[in-house]
Amino acid sequence: MKPNSPGASRHQIRYHFFTTPTEELVQRGFATCQQTMGKSVLLRGLIEFTNHCNCNCLYCGIRRGNQAIRRYRLAEEEILALVARGRELQLSTFVLQGGEDPEWHTDRICRLVERIKAFTGPAAAVTLSCGNRTPAEYRSMASAGADRYLIRFETSDPELYARLHYGQSLAERLDAVRAVQAAGLQTGSGFMTGLPGQTPETELNNIQLSQELELDMVGVGPFIPHQQTPLASSRQQGLEATIRATALLRLALPQAHLPATTSAGSLAADGREQMIAAGANVLMPNITTKDFRKDYALYPGKICLDETDIEGAVQGLVPTLATLGKKLSFTRGDTPTWSSSNQQI
Repeated sequence: MKPNSPGASRHQIRYHFFTTPTEELVQRGFATCQQTMGKSVLLRGLIEFTNHCNCNCLYCGIRRGNQAIRRYRLAEEEILALVARGRELQLSTFVLQGGEDPEWHTDRICRLVERIKAFTGPAAAVTLSCGNRTPAEYRSMASAGADRYLIRFETSDPELYARLHYGQSLAERLDAVRAVQAAGLQTGSGFMTGLPGQTPETELNNIQLSQELELDMVGVGPFIPHQQTPLASSRQQGLEATIRATALLRLALPQAHLPATTSAGSLAADGREQMIAAGANVLMPNITTKDFRKDYALYPGKICLDETDIEGAVQGLVPTLATLGKKLSFTRGDTPTWSSSNQQI
């Protein structure tokens, strides 16, 4: 845990998980967020740059086996144009998210990061989310100027992980998370609530594993069955488990950044607002070209696919956040105890 902000103990997290009513838990999560993160809700501009993926995860709409989806890759110039537009909107973090696409090899990603950084300078952060790579590749990305890397573990149950990922191991995924940390990148991971086969004990372990990993960012969202995956007929659970997990993560990792995820907003109209009320402090407006947003279909019912006025959509959040005692922040939003001197490269 961060040395200047001790979180709740494992025992306390277990107690709250099984005992504390949701309303009280939400109040605790919100109060802790106010104390450690203040009133600011950080903005990250999301660019979904490729939906090609070599993986065949059972829950994912862009899995290799989905033949019904239209595949795309954004060109480097298109991505740079989106970054330029984001800077016009005062965004200071850009999240480049994609499948594990062999066309986007590490050298190409590094060149792109260098070009983005040449344009933005140190005022903006670049976050990458493009799957499993080698430790040397993570170090190369950091050397190119990347600031952060997101790589979710999805579930802390090794058997369930292997079943969902066609025999890939949770241990390998966690090795990748630790390799990202060793490369000096601010590190994000996370999990899904309501996955078929997860037990309450697994859901608790997801939170405790996030704490053990001392993550800088933790993304949590509900599992939503996709009709073009093997889990299409799985039961959809409600949003409460996601809200409780958000509050518990805030107690466990007081200074971690917790996004109010789009999947929560897709499951419930006020899902993102509920997450902020429970302790989340990040929003990620999607600035991907409108023509491609619908094709990055990790799950059905994704919100904000038809937005053309991104600036209006962002500013439209202001009144809602005000009712929660929050305000938008356009700063980089590095983890409080992190600085470039932490890098190991």
